[in-house]
Amino acid sequence: MTLKSEFLREAKARGFVHQITDEAALDARLAQGGPVPAYIGFDATADSLHAGSLVQIMILRLLQRTGHKPIVLMGGGTTKIGDPSGKDEARKLLTDADIAANIAGIRKVFDRFLTFGAGPGDAAMVDNADWLDKLLYIPLLREVGRHFSVNRMLTMDSVKLRLERDQPLSFLEFNYMVLQSYDFVELAKRHGCAMQMGGSDQWGNIVMGVELGRRLADKQLFGLTTPLLTTSSGAKMGKTAAGAVWLNADKLPVYDYWQYWRNTEDADVTRFLKLFTDLPLAEIGKLADLRGAEINEAKKILAFEATKLAHGEDAARQAAETARRTFEEGQSAEGLPTVEIPKAEFAAGIGVLDLFVRAGLAASKGEARRLVQGKGAKIDDAVVENDALVVKREDGAAKLTAGKKRHALVKAV
Repeated sequence: MTLKSEFLREAKARGFVHQITDEAALDARLAQGGPVPAYIGFDATADSLHAGSLVQIMILRLLQRTGHKPIVLMGGGTTKIGDPSGKDEARKLLTDADIAANIAGIRKVFDRFLTFGAGPGDAAMVDNADWLDKLLYIPLLREVGRHFSVNRMLTMDSVKLRLERDQPLSFLEFNYMVLQSYDFVELAKRHGCAMQMGGSDQWGNIVMGVELGRRLADKQLFGLTTPLLTTSSGAKMGKTAAGAVWLNADKLPVYDYWQYWRNTEDADVTRFLKLFTDLPLAEIGKLADLRGAEINEAKKILAFEATKLAHGEDAARQAAETARRTFEEGQSAEGLPTVEIPKAEFAAGIGVLDLFVRAGLAASKGEARRLVQGKGAKIDDAVVENDALVVKREDGAAKLTAGKKRHALVKAV
């Protein structure tokens, strides 16, 4: 079908769309004129989001860029329960203070990607604790619970997979999809929200919310899911051997964030430029034609544009310059991820395997040993030949390198 709405045209062209509940009706609604509010929910399980959430963040950004209103729903209420989708065990229960601190940290992420305000197209951040914490149990069962079939709930992947693996699913978690559906209806009533978006693993929960809106409020609501994203080699987005790729600089240095995107696999560069930057599709098409060593230029553009969105243009330029000086001039540039080690400890000597682990360049001593054995470990640009090497520094710093692209400074202090 020929799409009328700019949002759906752009979202499809960039690879954001997996499923839509009623594409023709949603396209017509979006093309009517005036902002259409749509939301994505984020539970507050940590004080930052990581790169695995970027598809959802970027589709909200695209929604706003095409004239509509993004609603960021913080799960101050649902975080107390825990979404069983994709989980093998129940989440740790957090206190109200923990949840509030996490929401404050996550707000910092969204302030860089969205424009918040009181205008019709401005983004809004809403907390579902505002209504979920006030629900009475018996009225909820009578008014909402009667619209849910346990038979159908048991067929949902979030429930079925846990049961098939003989892993416990608490009654608390089993209620999650009921509350998520109720969130959609409340947002429709309070904010005129017409669409819920989320990853493809949320399809069942989203469809239930669409149906609940029709039954409880006689509203036509819509659902859109994005593909679950992995790299071409099958790795999960937002994770590295050193840990999560956090979006807040106090959780991950900006240089490390830039490097994460610079290290993108060749086969993923064009796809990631479409999803994780604002570059026009025509410009991305030209970059997609690059081959061989030239593709590294596209990777640098991806790293710069993605870092600019998350941390600002100045920070992105600084990270790019640090990389240029390190890679192209061989300098031990300031701005590299730095690990400080007490001077007395460094002077006494630290095993090279421990040093690479402490610098975050290896997840374990076993991984560091394999790095040395594969000639992929360097200290001050010299290949480490012996995994029993003891490294000593009275003062100053040593530049560590893992493979061709990952660097860190260890500094005696």
